Amino acid sequence: MARRIENEEVRPLILHDEETGMDYTLEFNRESVRFAESRGFVIDDVDRFPMTKTYELFFYAFRMHHRNVSREKTDKIIDEDWGGIAGIPDGVLERLGMLYAAPFGTLSDGKEDKNPPKVTVQF
Repeated sequence: MARRIENEEVRPLILHDEETGMDYTLEFNRESVRFAESRGFVIDDVDRFPMTKTYELFFYAFRMHHRNVSREKTDKIIDEDWGGIAGIPDGVLERLGMLYAAPFGTLSDGKEDKNPPKVTVQF
C-alpha cells in the first residue's frame, strides 16, 4: 500500500448520477465542518453509531458544494441507489473521514505564515 504523505491534499469524491447526469462533489471546508458540529455531529461517532452517523456524514459532505441537496436525497442515494449502508462502495467512508479531517490542517499546518497576523496578543 502506498504511504500517505503528511499534509497531502485529499481529493474530493465525485458521485455521478447515471439517471439524471448530475455530478455531486463531496468535500468539506471549515464552514461545512462547523455546520455539522453545530448540529452535534462528532466524527468519532460514525464507528460507534454507524446506522445513524453514516447518513449524517454523507449528508454533511454535500454541504460545501451542494447546499440545496436535502437529507432526504442523500439518504435515498444510500438506501435506494446503493441498497443501504452495506452497499456503500469500498473506500467511500474512509475518504469521507479523510475529507472531514482535512480542514483541521488549515488551522495549524506547522508552516511559517507568509502573511503575519494583524492582531497580536501580549500577556
